[in-house]
Amino acid sequence: MGSNKSRFRLRGRLYLCRVRAVNTTPRLSRQTLAVLRALARGVGVWQHGYALAQVTGLKSGSLYPILVRLAERGLAEAEWEPERPAGRPHRHQYRITAEGLKVARANAAEHTQQDVRRAFAREPIGGQE
Repeated sequence: MGSNKSRFRLRGRLYLCRVRAVNTTPRLSRQTLAVLRALARGVGVWQHGYALAQVTGLKSGSLYPILVRLAERGLAEAEWEPERPAGRPHRHQYRITAEGLKVARANAAEHTQQDVRRAFAREPIGGQE
């Protein structure tokens, strides 16, 4: 009696709340992917947020939250610079991790395939070929 109430029929099939497949590659926004690509240019090299902002074109209000999320997910590392030059505040440095590089490559391939599909799916301007 109790077990029948937890199940229901869906189009003639018994639905047991099972997950068929889970995408293990996190989907990233274009902005996050741009930051990962910028970090991937210098694998193993520490980079400052200002330099990343120049490469990606992102404003600090977008860039720094992305860097924090990447560090929380283990896709990037963050640390304070070891030495603070006189006359300016301490800065954070960032670099991509091995996992971040793997995710960047997987998402870059996915975005490239999506862009190609979109380009071929568009109709010619004015309906002419």
